[in-house]
Amino acid sequence: MSSFAPYYIGAMTSSSHRDLLAAGAGPEPARLAADPAAAALSGSGREQLIELVCQHPASSLGWALLAEDSLAAHSREADVVAYAFARTGYHRGLDALRRAGWRGSGPIPWEHEPNRGFLRALNALSIAAERIGDTAEQERCAQFLRDSSETAYLTLTGQSTGSAPEGEDTPQELR
Repeated sequence: MSSFAPYYIGAMTSSSHRDLLAAGAGPEPARLAADPAAAALSGSGREQLIELVCQHPASSLGWALLAEDSLAAHSREADVVAYAFARTGYHRGLDALRRAGWRGSGPIPWEHEPNRGFLRALNALSIAAERIGDTAEQERCAQFLRDSSETAYLTLTGQSTGSAPEGEDTPQELR
């Protein structure tokens, strides 16, 4: 036996290694930090949203709200604008997820409020892609949303039993 054997035996204890074969051994759920613009963004009109996004360009929620607002206009031009807003929110969210330790796969729970900006941007990107005829992108984004959070997918596509607060469009109505 090598003189190094005791070192390796001692280093490989059950407490120092995760059981990768155990149920639920996949990646840890991603949890983004709180969005400093979230409170101000709630209930903002379009002009205020634009100002807030200029002040907080890293806010996926801000970009998602601009995209959703554009989708509500139901015009070809607004759909293209929504696509650009949603893609920006999506990429800003990917940047934040990577900084939070996400490695490109694993759950991004809807239940964790700061994740919702990214998930809403991803959903808006799926809708906008569908409207401009980019079927491959629409399908990829819809599957990514579903893989990231089944709850987000059901909620944002209108397939849940929840309802939007009075006076607000549900995500399904934006289609």
